[in-house]
Amino acid sequence: MMGRNQALKTIVHTAACGLLLGWISGWLPSRAFMASADQPPKVPVIDVTDLYHPHQDVGDNFDLLTAYALPELDLRAVILDCTEPFRQPVAKNPGIGLAEDRDGPREPGFIPVLQLNFLFGRNVPCATTPFRRMKSVQDKMLDAPPFQQQGIELILKTLQESPGPVHIVSFGSARAIAVAYNRQPELFRKKLARLHLCAGGSSPPVPGYVEWNVALDPLAIVCLLRSTLPIALYPCAANNAREKGYHMFSPAFSYDEHNTFWKLPDRRFIQRMDPPLRRYLEYALSRSSRVDFLRAMEVDGPPLAEHLLAKEHYVWETAVWICVSGRKLVRRADGTHRIVLPSEVQPTDRLLPNELRPCEVSVREDGIYEFRETQRPTNFWMYYRGNPQENEAALREALPALYRAFKTPASLGSATP
Repeated sequence: MMGRNQALKTIVHTAACGLLLGWISGWLPSRAFMASADQPPKVPVIDVTDLYHPHQDVGDNFDLLTAYALPELDLRAVILDCTEPFRQPVAKNPGIGLAEDRDGPREPGFIPVLQLNFLFGRNVPCATTPFRRMKSVQDKMLDAPPFQQQGIELILKTLQESPGPVHIVSFGSARAIAVAYNRQPELFRKKLARLHLCAGGSSPPVPGYVEWNVALDPLAIVCLLRSTLPIALYPCAANNAREKGYHMFSPAFSYDEHNTFWKLPDRRFIQRMDPPLRRYLEYALSRSSRVDFLRAMEVDGPPLAEHLLAKEHYVWETAVWICVSGRKLVRRADGTHRIVLPSEVQPTDRLLPNELRPCEVSVREDGIYEFRETQRPTNFWMYYRGNPQENEAALREALPALYRAFKTPASLGSATP
């Protein structure tokens, strides 16, 4: 066991060095992914994700794949949000109200980023963030070790070098975003198109309940929600488990019209995905520690265990990517459901709600917020999906279909006559 852990640390260190060199040399998109003159400009995005290796939530591996594969997105940087307790064999005191995690240790997910850069012919820069929580709402975390400063610096560098505003998506603590904002607030006001913040719960909040991403670093949420930045909120949790949550009594796994949680009944669709992307997900799901983590994307390994394919798959990220990309969730005339580009919407399609509505927000000192819709000028928007059961039923068909449609450049080339 010690040998495997040491090998993994060596891989992560090597990966980090390689990614840092890529960052210094600049972002070099492959010609296959550059927009042509007759295509609309791509949406520039920074993805801040609490992706670990081995995974803590394998949904983060799916999420990052989507950021690479959607052709309308221009993924500028990946920021790996990491919280120190999860690097230990047993994560003690990871956050307010969070249980011990006994599935460690794990490290920031440099390996999945390298694998996707390899598969898509990209050089998306990547860096990690301070492992410790903020000490105050105004904390700039200048005392963090240099290696852990790189994620903050990469956010600022990406915003500075962008000719126009950039969207930031946050699937984690939002620590790096808040700290970067504290360091250069005027840059954020000028270059942030919108912060898509996946955290918190529906209103009114569940008494005594702090949602996972908020609990990781409450001060980061307070910092951002007390700013004047343009922020779209995507609650993860819900406050009506009895009425709409299939009688689930945990807010984290309940449903309402504003939160983003839903479930796929299994993961068997992975078997029908583009082979390189299938191998990427198999590597993650099997918690592989293979040293040849790039070659593992090229050659089939042992089939994924049936219990991993048959397992329910929890999803929180789909709503964010539909909104950021501008895609639409539709029910077709034949009863099928798809996630499509606006240009692909047919006259007979029924558009299902997946939208952002203006709202007012108030946030407490512990990071718990409340919202209400408004018609007045505001810098906040709230996600809305309508009937959550209808939304889940549609996504159970539409999302696997989207994943099966994703192709790597090599696969596209082999399919060309």
